[in-house]
Amino acid sequence: MKTEHRPLPTIIILLALINLLIHLITTGFFNYGIFRDELYYLACTKRLDFGYVDHPPFSIYILALWKLVFGDSLFAIRLIPALVSTLSLFMLGIVTKRLGGKRPAIIIAVLAFMTTPIFLGMNTIFSMNTFDFLFWITSTYFLLRIVQEENQKMWIWLGIVIGLGLLNKTSMLWLAAGILGATVFTPLRKDLKTKYPYLAVLIALLIFSPFIIWNILHDFAHLEFMQNAATRKYGGLTPISFIADQLLILNPLSILIWLPGFYFFFFDDAGKKVKAVVFIWIITFVILFINGHSKGEYIAPAYQILFAGGAVIIEKWSVTKAWLKYTIAIPIILASLFFTPFARPLLSPESFLKYQNLIGLKPPSNEGHETILPQFYSDMFGWEDLAKQVSKVYQSIPKSEQDKTVVYCSNYGKAGAIEYFSKKYNLPKVICPHNSYWFWWPMSNDYSTLIIIGGEIEDHLTSIKDVRAITTYQTDYAMPYENNLTIYVGRGFIRSLQTIRMSNKIFI
Repeated sequence: MKTEHRPLPTIIILLALINLLIHLITTGFFNYGIFRDELYYLACTKRLDFGYVDHPPFSIYILALWKLVFGDSLFAIRLIPALVSTLSLFMLGIVTKRLGGKRPAIIIAVLAFMTTPIFLGMNTIFSMNTFDFLFWITSTYFLLRIVQEENQKMWIWLGIVIGLGLLNKTSMLWLAAGILGATVFTPLRKDLKTKYPYLAVLIALLIFSPFIIWNILHDFAHLEFMQNAATRKYGGLTPISFIADQLLILNPLSILIWLPGFYFFFFDDAGKKVKAVVFIWIITFVILFINGHSKGEYIAPAYQILFAGGAVIIEKWSVTKAWLKYTIAIPIILASLFFTPFARPLLSPESFLKYQNLIGLKPPSNEGHETILPQFYSDMFGWEDLAKQVSKVYQSIPKSEQDKTVVYCSNYGKAGAIEYFSKKYNLPKVICPHNSYWFWWPMSNDYSTLIIIGGEIEDHLTSIKDVRAITTYQTDYAMPYENNLTIYVGRGFIRSLQTIRMSNKIFI
């Protein structure tokens, strides 16, 4: 099926630039602070590798290159999600256009998805998630071209995108499964008689192979991480919570857009011809639902397909009922504004708490911890205060001892904070048993003094002869387990650092 090639609507560019402008304003004037994971990713850039315990390396190499040119200030690193999310929305507009959408459909699809809480939230900070949206919608674009143009060479480009997407986040395997389903259960199966789908698989595997090799050389650490996360960190999640979370993170009223997307792909004459692309959502949903412990946000990138299809069918219905598109789109945008303070920092913490109490909506932590602020915001507070306090303890240690002093941190948030703020405060090196820090643990046993953040003195005395509580770290709004922490100084190792490392391994 051939499609008509028309000039690129200016509206797509304008809508994408609106997202960029909003991002720059919110980052420049309304941010809370650097996020826990951002500290960890910056630590990863100092140790470039083919992989890490909890994620593949693509986003880290992008961040390392970016940091080399623009530095690692909060504003600098958050320019990346600003630009990448803008490209994602641009591609969403292109996909909507290829589905037959004109100006109203493009505006509805892009603006509605742009203002969903999950898109706003995930693109507030730097992480592999911001690239994930781009890789999913770009994969959809090339699959759509394969179907519409019957251009089998587009499989090559699809393989490249999927390979890069896998090198960014292994959840691209769900998208790949969706494309496999589309190929088997739609007329696209005719392409299996050609070499191109197989070339696409080979290309994707070759691009992804560095992470596969890294896992082989590191005892499949990423698989251990995923298993631990499913059984411990997210063990309380259920299929019901998976469905309920999607309604909230997408804006409950947005169902008026994405649900008609199914109608478009299965009942509209034009949509049925390209229904292969909706299999990406269907197969992903089935996999995550059956898993039983999936977070609702995992399927978020796949909804771009339904928003595009839903916007096109709403535009078609509006030909005879012009009021329909406004009746649907305007309430959805207004409802998004209602949820926006929960997705992106726009209010001071004090004002946000008043707003949260006023509307009676207190979202639970993803990990089951009770917090004053949502965990997403709490994880942006306290890191510099912690580094400053540890620096004071470090400087209280005799100078002759400081060269042989190291900070023990129980998780990558604390460790990343100590490393990140070491350029501002006088701080020692860190050791940490959490995720990739476990592999970065120094092999040397030359250290004689340990600064320990948190924990109980009785536990520390099983490894160190002399442990003394020096001070207590306190801050506002941080996660409970990152607050009110005693900072100790320990001397005289009963067990070697390597023994301590082996007994405290944490991949979660």
